[in-house]
Amino acid sequence: MPISAGAQRLVAFLALQDRPRTRAFVASALWPDSTTARAGANLRSSLWRAQGTGYRVIDTSTREIAIADHIRVDIREAMARATRLLDGTRPCDDILTPQTRQELSADILPDWHDSDWVLVEQEQYHQLRLHALEVMAERLTAAGRHGEAVAAGLAAVRAEPLRESAHHVLMKAHLAAGNRSAVLNQYRQCHRLLADELDLEPSALLKDLLPDPVDATSG
Repeated sequence: MPISAGAQRLVAFLALQDRPRTRAFVASALWPDSTTARAGANLRSSLWRAQGTGYRVIDTSTREIAIADHIRVDIREAMARATRLLDGTRPCDDILTPQTRQELSADILPDWHDSDWVLVEQEQYHQLRLHALEVMAERLTAAGRHGEAVAAGLAAVRAEPLRESAHHVLMKAHLAAGNRSAVLNQYRQCHRLLADELDLEPSALLKDLLPDPVDATSG
């Protein structure tokens, strides 16, 4: 549903919080360069605009505000799945799905770059989803679901092309599937990226996955 820019920022901020926040906390986070009085006025205006949609999206009290309890927040569900994937003591077969991979394949609020709170949330989720995608690829590889493992590894590489651990899990998935040429091609891609962008060589961890003593840098 269409809402104003100020109301969008308020809803997004509250959706990313794990508990109700005081009005003063929210106002200072969203309008850090304003005076306390001005920030409070901005918050009241944004609340009014959000509540003017006709839907109860925000719960308010005299002191605190939060996303309404009945609202489903997709990013919270994605973060919960990512956290489960990273917990090696918990089974995750029920979330080793294309839906989970899709949820973990995109960053949050990618077009928002003008606020510190947004940048912090973006970086935290970016790192969480990268680790989760890598673990997802490893779990799928161990389960013999090689095609899905490759898809998860590719999602991790797309998210961070210079991340060697992402290339590593993707190469392992190709190797488990018996696709030695794909392993070599992925190594060469990583080699080129690291050389061009960072003037670095791939680590020994990646080299050890190469199937044959061939010239891995050619081609």
